[in-house]
Amino acid sequence: MYTETPKAGITGSTDAAAAAAAAAAVPPVAVVTASERAYRQLRDEILDGVLAPGAGLLEVEQSDRIGVSRTPLRAAIARLIADGLVAGRAGRGFMVTEMSVDSIHELYELRRALEEHAARIAATRRDPLVFLELRDQFRAAPELLLHGEAGLHRYYALIDDFDDALDAAVGNPFLVAALANVRTHLARIRRLARHNPARLRAAAAEHLLIIEAIVAGDTSLAAHATHVHLHQSLSNVLAALEANPAAPVY
Repeated sequence: MYTETPKAGITGSTDAAAAAAAAAAVPPVAVVTASERAYRQLRDEILDGVLAPGAGLLEVEQSDRIGVSRTPLRAAIARLIADGLVAGRAGRGFMVTEMSVDSIHELYELRRALEEHAARIAATRRDPLVFLELRDQFRAAPELLLHGEAGLHRYYALIDDFDDALDAAVGNPFLVAALANVRTHLARIRRLARHNPARLRAAAAEHLLIIEAIVAGDTSLAAHATHVHLHQSLSNVLAALEANPAAPVY
C-alpha cells in the first residue's frame, strides 16, 4: 500500500507562515530613548515638587543622577524649557521656574478662556454615552476621598478622564494642545488642594454640573458651570497661599 510522504517544503512554509503570524500578533515593545527618560523623570519631579521652584539643574549633576549622558540631558532640558518648567540661569546652568501669585492669576485668565470655550464646543459635539458614564463616576467621587492616598489617586485619575473626554469631544488639535500646556502648569499648584477634602468634594460637584450641561447639550450652562468651577478653584488656591504665605508656589 502506497502512502504519500508530505513534502518538507510545504510543511516548512506552513510553519514559517504560522510563526510570522504569531510574531505579528505580539505588540512591539516601546523603546524609550535616554532623552525621553530624562525628560519624563525631570518633568515628573518638577510637577510633584521633588524639584522645587528655583532648584538648580546642573548638567553634570543631573546626568549622573539620572544615568544618561549630557547630550540627551540637554535635549530633555530643551523640552522642559519649551514647556515653561525650566529656564536658564546666568552662569549656573538651568533652574526650575517659579510661579508667583501674579502668574497664577495670568494662568487662570488663559484657563477660563480655553476651558469655557471647550465646554461650549463639547456640549455640541459630545458623545452623550461617554459623559453619562462620567456622570455616574463623579456622583461616586466623594466616596473615593474616604480611602486615603489610593482614593485620592483615583479621584485625580477621574479628573484626567474628564479632561480626556472633553478633549475628544472638542476634536480641535490646536485647542487641545493649548489646554495640555495649561494643565501642565496647573499640576504644579494642584497640590495646594490635595489634602483639602471639602474643596475636593466641592470640585467633584462642580465637575458634575459641567458634565450634566454637556450631556444636555446646553452650551451656555456648560460654559457658565465651567466659569464657576474655575472661580472657586482660583479662590481656593489664593486662600491656601494667604493662609500659609511661606508655602512655596509651584
